[in-house]
Amino acid sequence: MTKITLIGVDTAKQVFHLVGIDNHSAFVWRRRLSRAKLLPTLARLEPCRVVLEACAASHHWARQIGGLGHTVQLIAPQHVKPYRRGQKNDYRDAEAIVCAALAPGMHGVGVKTVEQQAEQALHRVRSRLLSQRNAAANELRGLLGEYGLAFARGQRAVREGALRFIDDGQAAALGLVELIEDVLAELRGLEQRLQDYDHQVEQRVRQDAVSTRLRSELDGVGFLIASAVRVKVAEPRDFVSGRNFAAYLGLAPGHQGTGGEVRVGKLPKRRDRYVRQLLIHGARAVVSRLGDKQDAQSRWLRALVARRGFNVACVALAHRNARQAWAILARDPATMN
Repeated sequence: MTKITLIGVDTAKQVFHLVGIDNHSAFVWRRRLSRAKLLPTLARLEPCRVVLEACAASHHWARQIGGLGHTVQLIAPQHVKPYRRGQKNDYRDAEAIVCAALAPGMHGVGVKTVEQQAEQALHRVRSRLLSQRNAAANELRGLLGEYGLAFARGQRAVREGALRFIDDGQAAALGLVELIEDVLAELRGLEQRLQDYDHQVEQRVRQDAVSTRLRSELDGVGFLIASAVRVKVAEPRDFVSGRNFAAYLGLAPGHQGTGGEVRVGKLPKRRDRYVRQLLIHGARAVVSRLGDKQDAQSRWLRALVARRGFNVACVALAHRNARQAWAILARDPATMN
């Protein structure tokens, strides 16, 4: 049998399609395997390079396949799609993964540890609960707004206003007491669950030296942001600089260039919105409380607010925090795999 040097794996829930090439980049091997037969089949092959798309369960399979002695690489799906030829099917997808892996300069996605994925799962569920809480509060705000009630910003103002609406007897006259109390109970439950997740994240940060450094050395970075940045990437050294890491998070303006002319645009919206949002919110807390502080960063931020405005200053500080976070992550021995 011709020696296989590279295998592309198109993953699915139960059926996997694999194609392999030899030293001459010719497709010499292809298999359609069930979930149970994937690892045993790869275990019988000589160690080679195995490439997968960075999609659902890809980090799990990368860890399992790497344990068999193969060299595993993950490639982002948006970088694989341009290499698909002809009509779409599973074998064509696997071939596209191989072609993308052979492309010069193709960047891979680091394989995350089970601990990183577990901590990231806390953030994902917390983010969903936060969206549900805001949706419920906005729904209650809109419903009561139909009766001439307007509330200040924030969850507390909505809850207190709804309780006053019940105490005044207006809700009883309209038969809305049960509805409003039900929504308020939902808000209290979601708030408690959010606090529980925040506590779990805080415990993990306190137990991790690198996350603790992020929280203590960067202004506007608390437990939640330190944890989210820490588990965002598997290998910080995949980025050549802090600016590249900030651009990856969507904190560097996009640009287009042709004919030697480069036009700088707005922040890209297709990056990681969750981490970027956290960093900007943390920076906003710092900028809004500058006061008359005379340290170098505060003077820089005040000048930036005067010159470009509050929001630009917040994004600038978030960008700086992202670059400094990369320096801490990439240069700390604790982050080495």
